Amino acid sequence: MKTSEFLKKAVKIGCYFVSHGKEHDVWFSPVTNKYFRVSRHKGQELKSGTLNSMLKDAGLK
Repeated sequence: MKTSEFLKKAVKIGCYFVSHGKEHDVWFSPVTNKYFRVSRHKGQELKSGTLNSMLKDAGLK
């Protein structure tokens, strides 16, 4: 899954952008009450371990 696809799904469940970090953007999930970092490379394929971690933090898994 690409970063842009992940963000579309995250926004649908209510996740929102918080701030720009040095290398990643910080997002918040009201579903899990967790902050998670997202790469700024929107067209890049996410590695499976990274994707699974982000899906859990966002409340999509």
